[in-house]
Amino acid sequence: MKPMVLVGIVLIALGVIGLAVDNISFTEHKTVIDAGPLKVTAAEQKTIPIPTIAGIAAVIVGLGLCVMGSRRSA
Repeated sequence: MKPMVLVGIVLIALGVIGLAVDNISFTEHKTVIDAGPLKVTAAEQKTIPIPTIAGIAAVIVGLGLCVMGSRRSA
């Protein structure tokens, strides 16, 4: 399989995942106080939104790479 087609398939898959998932959430642990044997930590929930246009663009570019990769091999 050509590398361009493989990259296109990966972009299509990532684009579909990006369209299915609205955002990515994760928890970050921060040390608030560190005084000798005493440590106080805080957990902070963070969310990274995934724009819909990014998923659509990834699918379109992936399809274009697949088409261009298949035409070059012929």
